[in-house]
Order: sequence, then C-alpha cells, then structure tokens
Amino acid sequence: MGLVQSARALLASLLGLARTRLELLSVELQELLARLVLLMIGAVAAILLGALALGFGAVALVVAAAPEHRVAVSAGLALAFLAAAALIAWRVRRAAKLRPFGASVAELERDGAALEPRE
Repeated sequence: MGLVQSARALLASLLGLARTRLELLSVELQELLARLVLLMIGAVAAILLGALALGFGAVALVVAAAPEHRVAVSAGLALAFLAAAALIAWRVRRAAKLRPFGASVAELERDGAALEPRE
C-alpha cells in the first residue's frame, strides 16, 4: 500500500509542477501578445508620422534648392533615406532575435537538471 501511495504522491507532484509551468507559459504568452500589440501600434504610428515628415522635408529641400542643384539634392536625399532604411532594418533584425518564453525554458531546464540522477 505504501508503494501505491508514494507513486500517487509522485504523480500529484509532477502534475502540480506541470500545472505551474503551464501557468507561467500562459502568463508569458499574454505578456508577449500585449507587448506585440503595443509595438505594432507604436510602429505604425511612427512609420506614418516619419514618412510624412520626411516627405514634406524632402519636398521643401528640393524646392528650396536652386534649379540647377535640384537633381543633386534629390539624389542626396535618396541616399540618406536608403542609409536610414538600412540602419532601421539592421536594428529591427537585431531586436527580432529576442527569445520568447525565456523564463519558461529556463525553469524547464532547471527542472530537468534537478531530476537528473546524482552520484
């Protein structure tokens, strides 16, 4: 009878541990989704406002330039926009490397290490 009760207690402990880990995963998923929504709203707003500002600024510079320099000013602005786009793309790619569910994975790794036999 003691062996059956020990097995039940072990199973109950394992189920409790799994439940805790799933709850942590659920909380992290909710946080990730909320963060993603805020990032998307902020990104769209920044893109729209930035595009408007750059467009109006570029038009103002081209119009303000002397007629013989307008092509050079337009080419310079195009190169500046291209450099800015490359910088932004690099930063977005770097930010995309963040590891989701990092806390859950770390806890599972700790659980696995704790369950390994010790000599």
